[in-house]
Amino acid sequence: MEERRHREPATLRLRSLMPVLTVNDVEESVAWYRDVLGFYVAQEMKLDGRLAGASLRAGAVEILLTQDDFVKGRDRRKGVGFRLYCTTAQDIDDLADAIESRGGVLSQRPKDQSWGVRDFAVTDPDGFQISISTALPA
Repeated sequence: MEERRHREPATLRLRSLMPVLTVNDVEESVAWYRDVLGFYVAQEMKLDGRLAGASLRAGAVEILLTQDDFVKGRDRRKGVGFRLYCTTAQDIDDLADAIESRGGVLSQRPKDQSWGVRDFAVTDPDGFQISISTALPA
């Protein structure tokens, strides 16, 4: 421990990470993350009385959804080459079933991976990919 304290330059030590996703329709996306995935709305941000963004939480994880201002065009693709990889101690098969029962469509059914996890995947309304995994029993 002593060696780490004196290392120059000091290494980065973050305490959290909150992805910010720019979406086409913030109200639709908030509803999807809340009603399909099971996040809850922690905070809404309004501009001129309209929803401009929302912070959503699920356990210790927080994401921020913000309304696209379309300055870069209305047909700009989102979510390309980007995946949120989430971990949980919950039963993956039960979670996947619950998401499907609420209207979600899995882009990957639950399956065991060679790196010791069982996971499944969904894609949000804007194309952002989300994987949810749990460790396989040893």
